Amino acid sequence: MTITATPSVENGCLIVRGRVVLTGVPQNVVVLPLTGSSAFVGANSSFPSSRHVFSLGTLKGFKFLSLFKFKIWWMIPRVGKSGSEVPMETQMLMLEAREESALEWEISSEPNSIGNTFYILLLPVLDGLFRASLEGTSENELRLCVESGDAKVQTSQALEALFVNSGDNPYELIKHSIKILEKNKGTFSHIENKKIPSHLDWFGWCTWDAFYTEVNPEGIEEGLKSFKEGGCSPKFVIIDDGWQHTVNEFHKEGEPLVEGTQFAIRLVDIKENTKFRSSGSKDTCTDLHEFINLIKEKYGLKFVYMWHALAGYWGGVLPSSESMRKYNPKIAFPIQSPGNTGNLRDVAMDSLEKYGVGLIDPEKIFEFYDDLHGYLARCGVDGVKVDVQNLLETLGSGYGGRVSITRRYQQALEQSVARNFADNNLICCMSHNSDSIFSSKKSAVARASEDFMPREPTFQTLHVVSVAFNSLLLGEIVVPDWDMFQSKHETAEFHGAARAFGGCAIYVSDKPGNQDFKILKKLVLPDGSVLRARHAGRPTRDCLFVDPVMDGISLLKIWNLNKLCGVVGVFNCQGAGIWPLKQVVENIHCKSSTSSVISGHVKPNDVEFLEDIAGENWNGDCAVYAFNSGHLSVLPKSGNLEVSLATLQCEIYTISPIQVFGHGIKFAPLGLLDMYNSGGAVESLSCSVQISETTVKIRGKGLGRFGAYSSSKPKWCMVCQKEEEFTYNSEDGLLIVKLEGECGPKDIEFVY
Repeated sequence: MTITATPSVENGCLIVRGRVVLTGVPQNVVVLPLTGSSAFVGANSSFPSSRHVFSLGTLKGFKFLSLFKFKIWWMIPRVGKSGSEVPMETQMLMLEAREESALEWEISSEPNSIGNTFYILLLPVLDGLFRASLEGTSENELRLCVESGDAKVQTSQALEALFVNSGDNPYELIKHSIKILEKNKGTFSHIENKKIPSHLDWFGWCTWDAFYTEVNPEGIEEGLKSFKEGGCSPKFVIIDDGWQHTVNEFHKEGEPLVEGTQFAIRLVDIKENTKFRSSGSKDTCTDLHEFINLIKEKYGLKFVYMWHALAGYWGGVLPSSESMRKYNPKIAFPIQSPGNTGNLRDVAMDSLEKYGVGLIDPEKIFEFYDDLHGYLARCGVDGVKVDVQNLLETLGSGYGGRVSITRRYQQALEQSVARNFADNNLICCMSHNSDSIFSSKKSAVARASEDFMPREPTFQTLHVVSVAFNSLLLGEIVVPDWDMFQSKHETAEFHGAARAFGGCAIYVSDKPGNQDFKILKKLVLPDGSVLRARHAGRPTRDCLFVDPVMDGISLLKIWNLNKLCGVVGVFNCQGAGIWPLKQVVENIHCKSSTSSVISGHVKPNDVEFLEDIAGENWNGDCAVYAFNSGHLSVLPKSGNLEVSLATLQCEIYTISPIQVFGHGIKFAPLGLLDMYNSGGAVESLSCSVQISETTVKIRGKGLGRFGAYSSSKPKWCMVCQKEEEFTYNSEDGLLIVKLEGECGPKDIEFVY
């Protein structure tokens, strides 16, 4: 019997690449082949409904990784070994499998040990006006939930609700799958087909944790002044929540705030509130326009972004407001999916269910965004951060359902951003539902996890792990935004290091005068730019099916690529937090409640696609430089180094393929040794060979100690055609020259 990669149902089993994935598949389950290795899996019902829960069969015998919405706004990862452990609201499920003969369909408790490992992706998607998710039952049954969010939008079949594909490389599998779906569905775009906002390459500051809703011009200027005095000025600023003209109808002046009504606050006008207008002799500006012009000129800002919610504000807009009436708003009461309420309820949604949302007519939503963004653009604003996006999934009743209303708002938002701001300057936030993910045609940046919460010590490790795992899916559609962090925080190095090679924007929320410039200068060059890696930072292959937060034994490793070097960050996330909704048995709780030292291994093979930047003649040897210890090693591609870290500690390894040049010179650039992502400073590498000498030429950028591995000591070094002193350690081959002067690109030559 011939084994084919295309998923199929045979003898009541769903088979992928010769491997039985599900047993006891019901007869109403349908498989529609799509490509050579992929298919849609769906089901028929005997009756129409706005919500179906279809059984797909029994799942067991595989390690799996789930990305699921633990509450309405955000995804987190979960690993397991059976269908009973698959959470509600799973939006991506990846299985680890092994090849087996098509004749060997017996089901065992563990995958067949014969053959090579491969990966199976089950991705619930959008099917017309319906949105799908996966969940397990206590009987190991895997179920497909399909819902419209509008009682009047019904169907009796969902034939293209679950995409199934397989491949040998998990990262290529997800990328290839998203590209197939992009072409097939036509509702969203792969990240490679989007314009990337320019702010990502510059250091930023967000006002949220510095001021929360009390933000004002004086505080912002005080913060910018303190950054400038410390020698590390942001080039983009996000003026977060607190600048808008809003009202809390449910709070009477002079009386205590009614808990929950803060989420029902509604937008009154598109213009700024009185805090950003002249009100006394101390004011330095008369309005938002003058203030933004002032801070751009005075502090060298390249970009100013303003925050707003997708519906205007958390509670939407005020229908009785004169300036809002033109958008035909009405009070709507959210209706949550059983999947959301079955996981973790959210206090904001509980409030909005009670008080309602001032919802703008979808026919008028572009007009609203265009008016708002047009006004901001005239004030000198360069872009927007748009929050609370998943709210729309609860407001689809009467508007064609959750997918329909989300897509209409998303398209209007993207159209307005394109019209009013240059460079696709949009940051999406609280947008982790598949309704938004698979409606993202132009949006190129989105927050990848719940907020960085400086006052929540048990959230710090969860934050880093969530972003890394969520980036597996999100990173193929947007540039994952890791959120702000604070440089003067007990976990600052932990967060800063992760963002250094996350491929993301790097921005902080430091209060004025409360920065750690030693940490910031490991992230930011003197000109305000950052050394951003090329892709989304994601867990290494050997971390995909382990729990680096609660299993007590696993380190988290995150890999990425620069132009000529790889990078691996290693984090001990054990013992500092517990996953929401995770059943905690006594022995796990003990492991997770105390600091512990965990050991593991780092190897060049941890960096996927390293051969793509190494060149055709690479023999597999690498120079591996550890940031914190300063230790330089030479390893074959399959070699490894042991690393031991205490809870909330990390180490960063620059992994540079060694090139063999003329006269047997072995060389590998490492970049700026005092930057977390040192290899991001290496732009190009070449060599010229003459009879008597070999010249290695590097194009680098930035200032500080620029390092490389060299098998022998050069005769001399030139930087920008001027001879410079250098140091060379013959024991480990570490070659260092100090780059000084201007921060721009520099030509470095080592002559042997």
